[in-house]
Amino acid sequence: MKITDMKLYFMPHRFLLLKIETDAGICGWGEPLVEGRAATLEASVNEWRDYFIGKDPLRIEEHWQTMYRRAFYRGGPVLMSTIAGIDQALWDIKGRYYHAPVHEMLGGKVKDKIKVYRSIHGDTPEEVAEDARQAVREGYTVIKTSPTDPTHYVDTLQSVNKLVEKVGAIRDAIGNNIDMAIDFHGRIHKPMAKVLVRELDQFHPLFMEEPVLPENKEALREVAKYTSAPIAIGERMYSRWDYKSLFEQGYVDIIQPDLSHAGGISEARRIAAMAEAYDVAVAPHCPLDAIAFSSCIQMGAATPNLVLQEQSIDIHDASDTNPRINFLKNKEVFHFKDGFVEIPEGPGLGVEVDEEMVQEQNKNRHNWKNPMWRTYDGTPIEW
Repeated sequence: MKITDMKLYFMPHRFLLLKIETDAGICGWGEPLVEGRAATLEASVNEWRDYFIGKDPLRIEEHWQTMYRRAFYRGGPVLMSTIAGIDQALWDIKGRYYHAPVHEMLGGKVKDKIKVYRSIHGDTPEEVAEDARQAVREGYTVIKTSPTDPTHYVDTLQSVNKLVEKVGAIRDAIGNNIDMAIDFHGRIHKPMAKVLVRELDQFHPLFMEEPVLPENKEALREVAKYTSAPIAIGERMYSRWDYKSLFEQGYVDIIQPDLSHAGGISEARRIAAMAEAYDVAVAPHCPLDAIAFSSCIQMGAATPNLVLQEQSIDIHDASDTNPRINFLKNKEVFHFKDGFVEIPEGPGLGVEVDEEMVQEQNKNRHNWKNPMWRTYDGTPIEW
């Protein structure tokens, strides 16, 4: 079996899918993406076309090592996301070739279902509290909020109180039987991170995510002193080498590699194994489409220290209007019950893509960019 073609499709509203075809009629799908950089990833994947055409798709590890080590300048979001999407598609092909789900080829399941959560939204305490109640009505037992507004290096008491009011409204709305995680989204700098994690500790968060940017991870030593909640980080870390110092420092309790950014199924599996050796849990980042989500579930099924899975495809909505799964032929593949998702048992990633719909959606190539935030004095700040 040899690879014959690689095709890329822009998907609404900001996503990118990759199809790898073979001369055996077996194809695989992946999701190589840096949000807001779809055209960059398209070019980066296409740079590997000459290498892959004519290659055996089953030699996944050889291809992974070649893509990583052939690049003298390596790592980072673009290069590792390129590897990630290709890696996902190769695992999909391999599973279909052997008529087995990917998790079987990773050693088999260590769990029968995976706990999932969704993010809640709202500009006011009332709005975010209502969305939290809606998530509970939908069956989620874990929610996550990103309540921070644009925040300066040192900000005002008013800013702190506004954040506390919003998170307090969520806790009041859901009670103490539902878990709530707080995502700072790397918007906070160390001086304010210490203040905010201390003030929000009273709401008993399941974890505090990205209280500082990963490039400032040494600050976690200080931040961790001000909260009893587990610290989570990792969606903007791209390889086991990025994680190595994080584990050695010992201040992080949950890592969040993104399987479309951190080298795919192959590398995320290795990162998770490293985390297990340091007694650290895994909760992969995944605000993407069904391909990336299924990759997470397949790896998670065979990963003992994976405890939680992010998703934003809205697994309650299998309608033709849901853009994150409407390109699937088997839209009901993700079975949700009591805050868990069952593990797909179909071959490869377990999802069947309607390529005609994908081709149609590709006609409207998006150019999505994330917003640019500024503080009260006009300083550009993290979004």
